[in-house]
Amino acid sequence: MKLNYAVVGTNDLTAAKMFYDALFSDAGLHSMSPSDRMIYWLGEGYAFAAAIPFDTQPATRGNGTMIGFDVGSQAEVRRLHALALELGGTCEGTPGQRGPKYSAYVRDLDGNKLCFAD
Repeated sequence: MKLNYAVVGTNDLTAAKMFYDALFSDAGLHSMSPSDRMIYWLGEGYAFAAAIPFDTQPATRGNGTMIGFDVGSQAEVRRLHALALELGGTCEGTPGQRGPKYSAYVRDLDGNKLCFAD
């Protein structure tokens, strides 16, 4: 079994698109929008999406929920952490060694927690 896709909620799809387009600009992902409430960033065999909740209630961050990205190097962990902060994200853990992984943590514009790891 492998993870197929992950979705985070957003209350501002335009701002989420700008944030993730810039964050993923060097990752080789392409984006597509199957509807006016969701945007996918597609990679080889997986997808990441931001969506306005289907039930039309406000998107909230999941307490204890986190999306992790294996980014391939410590330099890329540091670059993406810094870029996310420049794009308006907030720091949840500076780049550093944590157990067997070198990682960093941020929250996106809607408060969704992301991890970049090598």
